[in-house]
Amino acid sequence: MSCRPPLPRRRPPSWLVPLLWTVALGLWGLSRQHSVWRDEAATWQVARRPVADIWRMLGEIDAVHGLYYLLMHGLFACFGPGTTTLRLPSVLAMAVAAACVTVIGRRLAGGWAGLGGGLVFGLLPAVQFHLQEGRPYALVAAGAGVSTLLLVTAVQGRARTPHWAAYGGTVLLCALLNWLSLLILPAHAATLAWTRTGRATWIRWAVAVTAAVAAALPMILFTLTQSRQVAWIPPLTWHMLIGPAIVLAVGALGALLERPRTGRPSTGRPSLAAVALPLLAVPQAGLLGLSLVKPLFLDRYVLFSMLGLALLIGGALGAVARRTRPRFPGVSRRLVPAAVAVAVIALWPQSLAKRSPASRVDDVLAVAADVRQLKKDKDAVVFVPAARRDTALVSPAAFAGLRDIALAESPVASGTLQGEEASPEHIRTVMLAQRRIVLVTDAPGVARPASTERDKAKTAVLEKRFAVVADRQVRGRRVTVYERLRTDR
Repeated sequence: MSCRPPLPRRRPPSWLVPLLWTVALGLWGLSRQHSVWRDEAATWQVARRPVADIWRMLGEIDAVHGLYYLLMHGLFACFGPGTTTLRLPSVLAMAVAAACVTVIGRRLAGGWAGLGGGLVFGLLPAVQFHLQEGRPYALVAAGAGVSTLLLVTAVQGRARTPHWAAYGGTVLLCALLNWLSLLILPAHAATLAWTRTGRATWIRWAVAVTAAVAAALPMILFTLTQSRQVAWIPPLTWHMLIGPAIVLAVGALGALLERPRTGRPSTGRPSLAAVALPLLAVPQAGLLGLSLVKPLFLDRYVLFSMLGLALLIGGALGAVARRTRPRFPGVSRRLVPAAVAVAVIALWPQSLAKRSPASRVDDVLAVAADVRQLKKDKDAVVFVPAARRDTALVSPAAFAGLRDIALAESPVASGTLQGEEASPEHIRTVMLAQRRIVLVTDAPGVARPASTERDKAKTAVLEKRFAVVADRQVRGRRVTVYERLRTDR
């Protein structure tokens, strides 16, 4: 009777821990006390439209998010609208990004660097914000992680034709989710140059990139005709550069601490810094450059650059662990878990804040509950600005029985987000014929002066011919009930 040696136990893959860790962070407080803010409300109300109506709307506005809206439409159709369906794709996408950080870090700087970077990624404040956001930026971050991992595979000489096809397809998919994700391409080019990649790899990369950009170009050119939708973004100011400067400083410190294990990086063995530092710095610098031509600087547009920051932090932790291993092996093994634990404690107040309704500008669901309580049958309702109609579009039951007297054409019929309103003269006439009007607007802390003639007409009529009989403010929104002055009856 022969005795076979026991089979060695297979350890779970290293990326599984950060993936589950990030999912846990995302599921924690996912509903944010059942709140939905204005950006997510756009996703919510568009995703509930029929595909034909979504397609028609994209011809007028928000084509840049068209693929995301269609994806969310499918999820809403399968699982129903709700905060979980709205935000879970972002949670899962960030988990995929964390897994990619882990694999890249492990390949380039060892197991502790990969594990540390993957665990830290989910704790970064910008990541925690968008981890529970019903918008496409987390999905772009996941795609950026996948494409960067495929690039590392190519630089290490392990890529074949399917890898390059997957790289080009991922870049294209990210571009269709938000074409500013193409700012990752100069970052990847910098990595190829830093690692002195051979000509064959450069050619394959250029072919994949050219195909992806060419496929996305029609959509990009069309969205440029809708540039008015980002006209609200303010021009660059010095204080807007503080955040990117701090992030880049932390990244540079991580790059100094991280050192290649085999000396100077060469083809096939890139350093972690050669991948992570361009991924962090180049997209941010590129967006700053674009913003000098047209104001576009919003950190969420380059959220994927946080992959580079997490890699650099993980690389620094891995480097310290390696250096302490000969003299303090016990300390070396506990360094990354201890550092993550300290980060959790230090960021605990901010983590709680990100999961509260106060972390967003407003809440369209809370104000809908106030409308339900304050309204009476045959009341009229107006919105200032018109975009605050999102409350009624997300919670139509709360507005049942109210007449939207300024609306000339519904959002679906007009192919817009908030619908088309009547002329200022018509709005004024119809308002003066009402006995009670419910106004939904912004709370004073976030409200801006009326900027359109329609909104100015609404405000003037209410101030001069009506009196306030009820007023409530909640989470950045305000509901005020007006009754016409007795002298006008």
